[in-house]
Amino acid sequence: MSSDRDTAVDAALIAPASAPDAQGELLAKFFRGLGDPTRLQIIEILIEEGEQNVSQLVKRVGGLQGRISSHLMCLRWCGFVTTERRGKYVYYRVSDERVAELVRLGRDLLVENAQQVLVCQVIR
Repeated sequence: MSSDRDTAVDAALIAPASAPDAQGELLAKFFRGLGDPTRLQIIEILIEEGEQNVSQLVKRVGGLQGRISSHLMCLRWCGFVTTERRGKYVYYRVSDERVAELVRLGRDLLVENAQQVLVCQVIR
């Protein structure tokens, strides 16, 4: 059960673009959580294949386990994935279908704007 204070905080965090810069910064930080190619690859694997543990993701993504774990920690902190411990393994899964929808929408928009994104000099 959420309190009135929690509701006020939630409303302040998701205020529209006319709100002070703090909300815009928070939303930008939210999107930066998906802004790394490795984190996006992890999300896409979890969307397509379902839950995975770190070892499984290391095999799929490549790289060092510590690096993949750091990316997973970021994704968890930002609310993109959740975890469940089973024995000695922790399994990761996408936390909400809207995460998958967000990735799909991004891909759809990219189809229409790929050339502009490719030549963008502001975002590298």
